[in-house]
Amino acid sequence: MEKGGTLVVITYGMGVHWALNAAKNFEGQVEVIDLRTLFPLDETAMYDAAKRHGKCLVVTEEPVHCTFAQSLAARISEQCFQWLDAPVRTIGATNMPAVPLNETLEREMIPSIEKVGKAMGDLLAW
Repeated sequence: MEKGGTLVVITYGMGVHWALNAAKNFEGQVEVIDLRTLFPLDETAMYDAAKRHGKCLVVTEEPVHCTFAQSLAARISEQCFQWLDAPVRTIGATNMPAVPLNETLEREMIPSIEKVGKAMGDLLAW
């Protein structure tokens, strides 16, 4: 894999499902790291992958603002800045005060394979 033409997705929970399925559209360009535990956190795997690929996407199912996913993105940015080709991107649920009870609105709020795939494509094009 050539640095710059690939990316790593750091994720956990439902994000693993979205990322693995979205990555099928970018064969050979996306590595997915499933953080099976958040404590202890496998920082070495995250940092090594970010350095190897130069681009990193953090996927979460929760709203993005003030989240653990943003904390992960900040850690990666701080520890791997000189190796990054693009800002670390975080994608998650739309920031709303509550999960809507309407199925259409919920589908709009929650991440999906398509939304994660779009974020992957945007970051790969950076």
